[in-house]
Amino acid sequence: MVRTRVVRVREIRGKKIMGDKVYEYVYYTLPLNLYIRKHIVEKYGPEFIIERDDEKGTIIIKPKGLVEKGDGSA
Repeated sequence: MVRTRVVRVREIRGKKIMGDKVYEYVYYTLPLNLYIRKHIVEKYGPEFIIERDDEKGTIIIKPKGLVEKGDGSA
């Protein structure tokens, strides 16, 4: 049985102070704490489709913007 759902990435902003310098960073995660690269979110948008197949034990993640363009082979 394949379960499909649409999820939105969560943007994590952080700040790290090392000595006299302050470094700021941004990264994106999905539920299940899966990291999504910044350029993928910028290119296709913040919504992703997660297909979970319990029988095979696989999880497929596709950017919703890519699937809507008609090319679902991500």
